[in-house]
Amino acid sequence: MRREDEDQLTQAIIQLASQYGRYGYRRITALLQRAGWQVGKDRVERIWREGLKVPQKQKPRGRLWLNDGSCIRLRPEHRNHVWSYDFVSARTHDGRTIRMLNLIDEYSRECLAIRVARRLNSNDVIDTLSDAMILHEFLNIYVQTTAANW
Repeated sequence: MRREDEDQLTQAIIQLASQYGRYGYRRITALLQRAGWQVGKDRVERIWREGLKVPQKQKPRGRLWLNDGSCIRLRPEHRNHVWSYDFVSARTHDGRTIRMLNLIDEYSRECLAIRVARRLNSNDVIDTLSDAMILHEFLNIYVQTTAANW
């Protein structure tokens, strides 16, 4: 439902945004309120996103290190330096869940192993990792996971 003053308010927001290019919708709201508009920040934000086509604010990326200086994720320098594993879940046509354990080489992005089963436990992960290490004849690697929550 559009209010009758929506077009005038949109023009006022556009005019203020072009005049004060670095201001966000909250500061523009304050300027509008000082100018006599009876408007809240939520309404200005909606018009800001629709009228000015401003994209949604993105969440900042997480840090790559902990407070003690240690690194969470190691950057690969050559093949077989860093391997990562992750779990993927899917459903079959009859609604049953299958799970996949994927093991990749971070440097070459080569898939080293995919283990598919209805259930995967810690022994399955260890077996898959040990099989891949034996198959690729490499034991001096770093293995990291991508924080699966199950």
